[in-house]
Amino acid sequence: MAAKDLFHDAVRHALEKDGWTITHDPLFISFGGVDMYVDLGAERILAAQRGNEKIAVEIKSFVGSSATTEFSMALGQFLKYQLALEEEQPERTLYLAIPVDADREFFRLELPRRLVERYQVRLVIYDPEEEVIVKWPT
Repeated sequence: MAAKDLFHDAVRHALEKDGWTITHDPLFISFGGVDMYVDLGAERILAAQRGNEKIAVEIKSFVGSSATTEFSMALGQFLKYQLALEEEQPERTLYLAIPVDADREFFRLELPRRLVERYQVRLVIYDPEEEVIVKWPT
């Protein structure tokens, strides 16, 4: 199992503040002969008729020396987890959590923006200092 991301607890607290119940820390998935751990699994109760909404959240800090390298690794993980979840837990929606600074400084550049669009990466923007979710995808 991989080490927790630098901002793991901040994102966990932000999700809880946003009304989510953390159900898995981490969320284990096994698919295609590979064991995987998505950082968090969570759910929240919606209107009585709709039941529960379930998500998986992969957390990234983007504090290393190369945002491009970190993004390449994050995108690969996201795609791997997305396929595994579609097969094993199709009721769960996968998100990639990134800090607000990375959103402003890197994810608005053309290449990452277009890759996010092409591969339908659902970005959750968080503020690690305030421990809040700044933006959910629309």
